Amino acid sequence: MKATIFLGFMGGYEWILIALVVLLLFGGRKIPELMKGIGGGIKEFKNATKDDDKEEDKK
Repeated sequence: MKATIFLGFMGGYEWILIALVVLLLFGGRKIPELMKGIGGGIKEFKNATKDDDKEEDKK
């Protein structure tokens, strides 16, 4: 709950600062790989929740 309250106060400048820090830490070449990994994880999570819903409907 505290995280959602904290993130609600972040404006544009804070997000730009976070993006610059990520760019400095990982470099321009690693960011697409990082985003691809995050996207794959989200896709797997969605598929797992859909499969779980299908199993509950069968019962």
